[in-house]
Amino acid sequence: MKKSQLRTSIRMATSIMILGLASQASAMKIVGGANDKVDLEGLEVELYGYARLNASYDIDENISTSTRAGSFSGVNTGADEDNEVSGHFGADAFQSRLGVKATLPQGVKVVIEGDFRGSGGGELRIRHAYGEYMGVMAGRNWSNYNSFVGFNPTLDFDGQPGNPGSQFRTAQLRYTTGPLSVSLEEAFDFSSIIGAGGTDKASLPVLTARLEDSAGAVSYSAAGFVRQIGYDSGTQDDSAVGYGAFGALSFAVTDTVKLNGVINYVNGADLYLYRSGENYSAEDGYVDSSGNLELISGYSASVGASFNLGGGRSINTGIGMVEVDWDDALRDLPASANINDKHETNTSAMINYQWSPVKAVTMGVEYGYYMVDEVDGDDGDASRLMFAAQYNF
Repeated sequence: MKKSQLRTSIRMATSIMILGLASQASAMKIVGGANDKVDLEGLEVELYGYARLNASYDIDENISTSTRAGSFSGVNTGADEDNEVSGHFGADAFQSRLGVKATLPQGVKVVIEGDFRGSGGGELRIRHAYGEYMGVMAGRNWSNYNSFVGFNPTLDFDGQPGNPGSQFRTAQLRYTTGPLSVSLEEAFDFSSIIGAGGTDKASLPVLTARLEDSAGAVSYSAAGFVRQIGYDSGTQDDSAVGYGAFGALSFAVTDTVKLNGVINYVNGADLYLYRSGENYSAEDGYVDSSGNLELISGYSASVGASFNLGGGRSINTGIGMVEVDWDDALRDLPASANINDKHETNTSAMINYQWSPVKAVTMGVEYGYYMVDEVDGDDGDASRLMFAAQYNF
């Protein structure tokens, strides 16, 4: 081994040892030296993440899922509300996160990040894995049809219906210049086409565009997307173009009060209509009796406010709703499609108190209310309390 290579190995090993012994840091950095084959001079590797406990008490019925998030699919409706068993406690640390970010002096950034919500909880899953250079980002990241402008801060990991765009990550190629970003993305495969028998497909990537910026006390974001959606059973096939758009706004009324608002509309891509359907997304469309693909549309909205109380303390409150238009499907499809049991409207309201005694620690308690309205008029609701403690490094 050459001396320069040996020096680099010693420097990196020493940095890793220091990293392992350190007890507190907001962002640990490993700085590389020179290497004859690859120039590592100026390389910075940042390790970040947090350990988090989430605990919940479901007052009316058990609607908690992994990370103790509330699930609309667990809310009983109609006559089933009479069979509710109240009082359910649970806790886990599945939201805990670990990430690595490497920055090279040439302007290259690489991020790999995961948490432990995989396979229902307890297994590592990849959240982010991407590289970025000169405004071009390639890999797995938040969908470009997404924003945290207008976002109501919740302790519930899944957040509220009405959040702007998709709240999931996907493989993509994105270009950003100033406040504008465009992307070609892998289509989400959570949702489906009713009556397609599992033969739904996406032959083209999703095209998105987003404009996000701020001016004084106002932050704003607007985005749109178009996508191809289709099915092919071997004997029948059809395709259509889905699309959507959202607008989001945050307004700092004073140094201590901020208001948030979002509105979102989609047609034929309901995973971009966050927390629609049973919990995350309604179906994209359906196949009618003639074999034609008909798209399902919906809209969502949310409003909220955050109050900075000083001393690391804040109160956040908000309400969000999402509604899916099932009228055409109810008319065109047979009773066996069970459209009557579909979630037409999901609504949630929350208020939380959060406290950061020091920069690296956040604790909070939250009350959440969940309500479901089905196509046939049945409805149900559930209330819950949640506690969270997060320790960042």
